[in-house]
Amino acid sequence: MIEILEGFDLVDSLKFVSKKFPGKVVFSTSFGQEDQVITDAIFKNNINIKVFTLDTGRLFPETYELMDKTKARYKKSFETYFPENEKVETLVKEKGFNSFYESVENRKECCNIRKIIGLKRALKGNEVWITGLRAEQSENRSSMAIWEFDEGNNIHKFNPLVHWSASKMEEYLEENNVPQNVLHKKGFVSIGCQPCTRAIEVGEHPRAGRWWWEESQKECGLHAVK
Repeated sequence: MIEILEGFDLVDSLKFVSKKFPGKVVFSTSFGQEDQVITDAIFKNNINIKVFTLDTGRLFPETYELMDKTKARYKKSFETYFPENEKVETLVKEKGFNSFYESVENRKECCNIRKIIGLKRALKGNEVWITGLRAEQSENRSSMAIWEFDEGNNIHKFNPLVHWSASKMEEYLEENNVPQNVLHKKGFVSIGCQPCTRAIEVGEHPRAGRWWWEESQKECGLHAVK
């Protein structure tokens, strides 16, 4: 499967997977630059892949604006998964709104409630999960393959941009006039929840703006670190 997919360009690889697993392929987007590349390819070519996003309730206003711009641009819809009310209410009642600043464990608890549980709902019943991961994003992702099996979620994971460089991604976005988050022009590279994301300085690692107060692997748990 890996050799086959690496022989295709982005659009053809997406078409191939969608036909091999009809009606069972989903793409998760957080509306970052990588995800907008894949969204553009799926929507413009009417590929049979379901698109969904996770709304944690703590996103930037600019991210919501981009969601609406994307929907208007392509005249396509996507599913939005929200956290379970009771779990969020219990977390806030017991630990407050910003407990994630206090420890890595607390931060992962928040990510689990606001993201991971919703992800499992979105993936349920499907066979392939498409992501916008790129190998050069972080050391944790450097050994990823274009096609993997996610044991934790019991699903095949397809990473079509795994070998793409940042420059190739930016060229695609520019050439295809793809809508982007305005925060990218303000130093935000990897954009997550508003309280957990900051702009990065020149020379800093692209993931430095995520959970900047931590010395961790800079992952939320959506993608298992081997």
